[in-house]
Amino acid sequence: MTTATLSLSDLTAAATTAARISAAASDAERAAWLTAVADALDANSAELVEIADSETRLGVPRLTGEVARTSGQLRLFAKVITEGSYLEAVIDHADPAATPPKPDLRRLLKPIGPVAVFAASNFPFAFSVAGGDTASALAVGSSVIVKAHSGHVRLSERTAEIVTAALLGAGAPEGLFALVSGREVGTALVQDPAIKAVGFTGSIPGGRALFDLATSRPEPIPFYGELGSLNPVVVTAAALENRSAALAAGLAGSFTLGAGQFCTKPGLVFIPAGTTFAADLAEASKDKPALPMLTGRIAEAYPGGLHSFAAVPGVEVVSGSVDQDAAANGAAPVIFSTTAAHVLDRPEELLEECFGPTTMLIEYTNQAELAEVLAKVPGSLTATVHAEPGEDVASVVEQLAGLAGRVLFDGWPTGVAVNWAQQHGGPYPATTSLFTSVGATAVRRFQRPVAYQDAPESVLHPALQDANPLGIPRRVDGKLVLP
Repeated sequence: MTTATLSLSDLTAAATTAARISAAASDAERAAWLTAVADALDANSAELVEIADSETRLGVPRLTGEVARTSGQLRLFAKVITEGSYLEAVIDHADPAATPPKPDLRRLLKPIGPVAVFAASNFPFAFSVAGGDTASALAVGSSVIVKAHSGHVRLSERTAEIVTAALLGAGAPEGLFALVSGREVGTALVQDPAIKAVGFTGSIPGGRALFDLATSRPEPIPFYGELGSLNPVVVTAAALENRSAALAAGLAGSFTLGAGQFCTKPGLVFIPAGTTFAADLAEASKDKPALPMLTGRIAEAYPGGLHSFAAVPGVEVVSGSVDQDAAANGAAPVIFSTTAAHVLDRPEELLEECFGPTTMLIEYTNQAELAEVLAKVPGSLTATVHAEPGEDVASVVEQLAGLAGRVLFDGWPTGVAVNWAQQHGGPYPATTSLFTSVGATAVRRFQRPVAYQDAPESVLHPALQDANPLGIPRRVDGKLVLP
């Protein structure tokens, strides 16, 4: 369904009704709905990839893999809800002898209701119509209305048709899922009283505008936004001494991947002063081609970001050219270099995200200066450490963990595993919340806790009944009880 057939108020009314039905459905039923969508996406992968490539120019191999990741996410969430710990069921039996006496209390998480999801430009499947936000919300019993991204409207519409048909065919209620398009409709969607939360992946200006709308409503709602990330990398002197060329090759592959349009692109690389790493990176990057960007607007913005960096005193262009027409010729890699001292003097100009295949090398003279400049880095999705075995990097790791949601060792941040332990989030502006948008615990965003005091068993969710008919993990009288 789109606004071509129903008004926004009709869609949100249908979503409200469907959310009540979905919340009452069993985990097994909702898992079957998710699996049906995953199967339908896989069955139509070739068609979807063809449409996606025509709109995003990301290439058939990358897009084919992304469809598989998207269907895999749906199947993961089917497992998450049938395993049962996502409910966080807790039972504390009554204790009349306690001082004061304790009542019987039983708590679990319930779906919050209709959710708005804003599709991302850079992942037209995995963070789009049937992506992780949609999958995790549907999994726990919330209905979803997706706002299509303008960069791949045809793909969004076709994907929505497939998702809708699969859900209805599997027995899901009508109105559980819908698609809308257009900036004005997206704004109205966030402000609609029926919507109880928003998931967003996009730019800082766009996300912040919607965040402000969500929190300024008469009934403020959670806004789970992924807005921007610099993803700092720290390299030690010992690591460069032993494997500078290998590190350069890895970094070159990471910051240019997908024309530098990954949200986990390593944008800041802190290296010891006085090394040859800049030259090694230039050599490793020299054959990386110019690549088309996702939209004309993104391509037009890339050279402007490059010029902004180049104009800052103390910044050098190590390789590449800031004078490029990314819209006509594709985005070509550019490497910048500066010092920690210059970043400390001009953090507001140098600690900015430039969406595209560029990275900034920042030389530090000692550990104290490194700690000082890291303290200026905004919240990020990832942070990376490259060190040699046995090096004491505990203080650096602790600092990086304070500014990023995922800390990597001897790897590169582009590429996000979809599993139970993943954390794809971080302090603002990486995200506007404490939760992850990737992995099993992404469902927590679309649930709220409810406690039942001295309730008769007849009104309790099966997860809270003494017999544990669902056979799920629970905490009973303070002890974790496995089935």
